[in-house]
Amino acid sequence: MISLHAAYGLLGQALVCGALAALPGFGIFRARIALATTAVSLLVGIAPIMLAVFGPPSATLLGLALCHLAGRLPAGGATRPALLIVGCGGALALATAGGLPGDLYALGYRPWPLLAALLPLGLVLAWQGRTAWLLILAGALFAYAGGLFANLWGALLDPLLIGLAGGALLRAGLFRRRRTT
Repeated sequence: MISLHAAYGLLGQALVCGALAALPGFGIFRARIALATTAVSLLVGIAPIMLAVFGPPSATLLGLALCHLAGRLPAGGATRPALLIVGCGGALALATAGGLPGDLYALGYRPWPLLAALLPLGLVLAWQGRTAWLLILAGALFAYAGGLFANLWGALLDPLLIGLAGGALLRAGLFRRRRTT
């Protein structure tokens, strides 16, 4: 019997594969390609490989993938959220490597300080009317509270999300540079 955590990981990575396949657009075929890629990634074994390499996708990545598959990406541009994701991922990596004092990852097991830091973020998202981002944040908190993730950081961030956010920042920087020259 497959556990809820394993099922979430496999289905989540399959949806992420579908969303990644739909990134180029493909016009009217975008939805069909995304659906086919999602199914094929499960059947051929791409989703299990991604699960083995990256682990289960964070609820944030899954929320963004679902928004992309629905064709309704969160408004407001990707630069600020990508900076926040890459910054948090970098801080976690630095703390793990000993570059920062304390263990930031351990905060995710007793997350009251982390939740207190997320409260202003949630209030700003609500004040600015960023409903999609607020729902993604709420989904991550709900997944953690429901026991799907043992650590709150796992519900908020994962290596693939940090890499994709870094790629989005590089892409935004390259497009700005091309426009100015």
